[in-house]
Amino acid sequence: MPSGLVVLTDRWQARRPLPEVVAAAVAGGVRWVVLREKDLPRAERAALAAALRPLLAEAGGSLIVAGPDPLDGDAVHLPSAGPYPPPTLGLVGRSCHDRAELARLTTEDYATLSPVFPSRTKPGYGPPLHPDGLAELIQASPVPILALGGIDTPDQVHTCVEAGALGVAVLGAVMRAEDPTQAAATLTEAFRAASPRPLTPTSTNPHGRPPTATREEGQ
Repeated sequence: MPSGLVVLTDRWQARRPLPEVVAAAVAGGVRWVVLREKDLPRAERAALAAALRPLLAEAGGSLIVAGPDPLDGDAVHLPSAGPYPPPTLGLVGRSCHDRAELARLTTEDYATLSPVFPSRTKPGYGPPLHPDGLAELIQASPVPILALGGIDTPDQVHTCVEAGALGVAVLGAVMRAEDPTQAAATLTEAFRAASPRPLTPTSTNPHGRPPTATREEGQ
């Protein structure tokens, strides 16, 4: 299950070739990457996926592909618009933005909620959920949630974890960074510092998975 710092790719915003940026992010502690680059022809996108997977696998990480085509892998992240029902794969995520979209989830393993904060990557997209809105939707979600959108600082990471997010997904904070390794390490450490330990499931969702985790009593 994706958790911690999850990086979404965008080669147009990256300061270096995408494999170099991903390798740098992995060196900074990233273990989950979502390959976007939807404008590429399938053959080029599949070749890029094949180049990125070993970079993550060597560190015990995984590549998730945006869209219904896993590009010879077994993990996808689907848009809110479809397809429904989701494909049967090893790991399936879905982009969500409100309570109605969360209610449409069926067999997905996790979802993103966005935008939490105003986003430089998608200016004007929203309105932002802000921490209170994020926390409210996480409570309503049948699956674990990754916070997404405008997350650039350790304080924002901490706020998302406090709201109940299993992880935080970032794009520009790593893609645009002069030093992706340092950027990834800073946000990864912020997540680790903010994460409650130990974790225990609070309830089971309709698919048999715990949607959130909370502190043990006294923690």
